[in-house]
Amino acid sequence: MKNKSSLLPVLLLLVSTIVILFQSCVKDNCTGRYEYWEPVYRTQDEARANIKNNPAQSIERPGKIYIRGHYIFLNEIDKGIHIIDNSNPTAPRNIAFVDIPGNIDMAVKGNMLYADFYTDLVAIDITNPLQISVTKFTENVFPERRWGNGFFPTLDPNTVIVDWVKKDTVLSIDCGGNSGIFGGMKRMDVMAFAQSGSGQSNAAASPFGVGGSMARFTIVNNHMYAVSETSLNVVSISNPQEPVFNNRVNIGWGIETIYPFNNRLFIGSNTGMFVYSILNPTNPVQLSSFSHATSCDPVIADNNHAFVTLRSGTTCWGVNNQLDVLDITNITNPVLKRTYQMTNPHGLSKDGNTLILCDGKGGLKFYNAADVYNLVLLKTITGFEAVDVIAQNGWALVMAKDGIYQYDYSSLADIKLLSKLTVQ
Repeated sequence: MKNKSSLLPVLLLLVSTIVILFQSCVKDNCTGRYEYWEPVYRTQDEARANIKNNPAQSIERPGKIYIRGHYIFLNEIDKGIHIIDNSNPTAPRNIAFVDIPGNIDMAVKGNMLYADFYTDLVAIDITNPLQISVTKFTENVFPERRWGNGFFPTLDPNTVIVDWVKKDTVLSIDCGGNSGIFGGMKRMDVMAFAQSGSGQSNAAASPFGVGGSMARFTIVNNHMYAVSETSLNVVSISNPQEPVFNNRVNIGWGIETIYPFNNRLFIGSNTGMFVYSILNPTNPVQLSSFSHATSCDPVIADNNHAFVTLRSGTTCWGVNNQLDVLDITNITNPVLKRTYQMTNPHGLSKDGNTLILCDGKGGLKFYNAADVYNLVLLKTITGFEAVDVIAQNGWALVMAKDGIYQYDYSSLADIKLLSKLTVQ
């Protein structure tokens, strides 16, 4: 999914609220009461020093999710990572929070967690998740984040935004509009305004963790692969505590997700699916591509098929809501074989002959996928907006807008809810 921390949306919101929402004009001044979000700055050194275990925090804006062993690592968008002890799936415990400003993605191998810290990659030893330690910062792995809300407006590479604080204010601006687009305003810091009152394998046995289908980071053997909006970044983790940036491969635009299978990377974009070989792990080579209508596009794969969801109502401007099944027997020529209409499909996961799909407001759907060209819907669980899912060995971890759900589907005739962690 796209990172919308760029300046443009903030400016558009700022302009629209100033133009549309002013409530009164007195002596050529337009006055209105507004809520706004003001950035909180720290130096990079201060932000780095605070990447440590802190007390558990409530989950408010959950993002990507990763599991390793009996721990769940859950991103709090642009703020850090929740550590959840899932030794007992019927009673998961939120035990700690790691402050990582600008964090959106992560991946885990063995006792090391790798996460983005705005433009940089941070390697964290999680041998004891309650006593983590940073082993290295690899700088400028994600240069596109420099122009996001982490560095503007100071443009000081040594200063980052670590939080946004909501405030109330009354603004008075020249109604005549003779002083430029912002009227009589002499200075405007970066603020977001609103009118007041607006409302795979077993992760426990494998050294690798498991991410959802929305993931932008993945690990294969001794390399981590991370997609940005235009490129595939390759990082060597041969020495796990000392990651080294290897290569940046240009893919195109609108790149969203990455999924590894059989020494291949399946990459989802706004316009289609790309398949890359990583037989040479530091130099991925494109094997094929498949184009579809412009839409947000998570993708997963097995030996013979790729499964792609397309959905509307996003910044990808798509209008389709469907699941596409592609034949990838000839990996150099993926062929669309079947399309299933959906409500608003997001992430998905496949466990043997069971396909589990998050259909947004359409709920969580379980399919018999013994014949992928004739999927049989077995169960739909509604009452929440499902976003992404990790499924393995009869257990599913589901990310939804209102919480983190866990299900036992070892008997598809009797799927049981094990627990829910609520989003505040």
